[in-house]
Amino acid sequence: MANTKSAKKAVRKIETRTAANKSHRTRMRNEVRRLEEAIASGEQDKAFAALKVAEPLIARSAQKGIIHRNNASRKVSRLNSRIKAMAQG
Repeated sequence: MANTKSAKKAVRKIETRTAANKSHRTRMRNEVRRLEEAIASGEQDKAFAALKVAEPLIARSAQKGIIHRNNASRKVSRLNSRIKAMAQG
């Protein structure tokens, strides 16, 4: 357990940040899941709409340090290529 006043404050700050990060991560994952479902259903319009919602959330998560920026870039790139493949096939 924290002993000093500053350590106790740090614990409080960490708890607050953890809650916020958890919320952002959950929202991002839910939108990515919706996008995955749209791709799986084969509805291209629905997939494009879901990508427009998910992409900024992924970018924002990287900006806030919730996920690494390369991870975010890779996610968006792979989702985008899957939607493009859907358009061709």
